[in-house]
Amino acid sequence: MSTTITSDLLKAKIVTDDEVNAAVDVFMKDATVSLFRFASGHTMDPAASVKAYEPARAAVTDPDRTEKFRRGMVRTAILLGCVKAP
Repeated sequence: MSTTITSDLLKAKIVTDDEVNAAVDVFMKDATVSLFRFASGHTMDPAASVKAYEPARAAVTDPDRTEKFRRGMVRTAILLGCVKAP
């Protein structure tokens, strides 16, 4: 059984770029959020995705990093994050 990640769904056009951006927005407002639901019904855990991706984990806690850099790292973590089918 293969693991599906957010970028797989984006490539397949099951989720949109706007939805990925919304997941980033949710995490940036609340770094503890553990559930994000895409319109397709797929779900993911943004906090776990960031925690699992060390560059993102480091970026969000580094006061010397810009907001744009942090958002980019969080977006990468979300794109690499595992999703659950509806």
